[in-house]
Amino acid sequence: MFRGSFPALVTPFKDGELDLATLKKLVEWHIDQGSHGLVPVGTTGESPTLSHGEHDTVVATVIEVAAGRVPVIAGAGSNSTRETLRLCEAAKTGGADAALVVTPYYNKPTQAGMIEHFSAAADVGLPIIIYNIPPRSVVDMTPATMGELAKHPNIIGVKDATGDLARVSAQRIACGKDFVQLSGEDATAHGFNAQGGQGCISVTANVAPKLCSQMQEATLAGDYAKALEIADKLMPLHFAIFVEPGLVGAKYAMSRLGLCGEEVRRPLLPLTDPTRAKIDTALDHAGLL
Repeated sequence: MFRGSFPALVTPFKDGELDLATLKKLVEWHIDQGSHGLVPVGTTGESPTLSHGEHDTVVATVIEVAAGRVPVIAGAGSNSTRETLRLCEAAKTGGADAALVVTPYYNKPTQAGMIEHFSAAADVGLPIIIYNIPPRSVVDMTPATMGELAKHPNIIGVKDATGDLARVSAQRIACGKDFVQLSGEDATAHGFNAQGGQGCISVTANVAPKLCSQMQEATLAGDYAKALEIADKLMPLHFAIFVEPGLVGAKYAMSRLGLCGEEVRRPLLPLTDPTRAKIDTALDHAGLL
């Protein structure tokens, strides 16, 4: 179920409020473009600035429109275990196929603390995908800790945003070959699958879902030469989108394609002109403009 290209969906806004009409259109578009699943309200969905009510509304809307055609992995992470449990319960009640739970940020738990946190989330009864992203959370879940958590029947995989391709092999050893490993970094997604990964939760797939899904399908079929050709088209876009915060870059690129507006919530700001120019060039390179 959890293989291929999963856009980490942006959350569209209009005049400071959720733009649900555009969100619904984006879900349909992503499915039509070949995305293999959808991930609402992760960091790319601006979860830090959504209220709990908005968070639940976005998840419910995506699940409703997807209507079982593709799996939905609901963002459900917090640095508070209590809040994480509430988000996981809401995702389960709403009909999500899994929850994406980030390693607790800012309060810097130990490895033992992370085991307690994720075990509690898994006990809610929804499949859990660990989101390990040390640059944002400051803590790094070790493969050994992940191996312990993989013993829980509801902890089924990881979104790995370490950028360390050797981690895929280390996690295969610790967690087993059936543990789902999804890349959390677009620029290394091709190599990630060569090491044993099964897909990518992608920012760039907001902008180029067809190319991202085609690249994933090629790697999963073992055709790495074809996948590399597609990756070469996408690589300038991966880099350009992340010159400034990635979700801002993604929204700008999507606005250039007529998909949604650029609006983001503070403390994020619209892109600077030099970055806009880089993204325009990358969109042209990928054949999207």
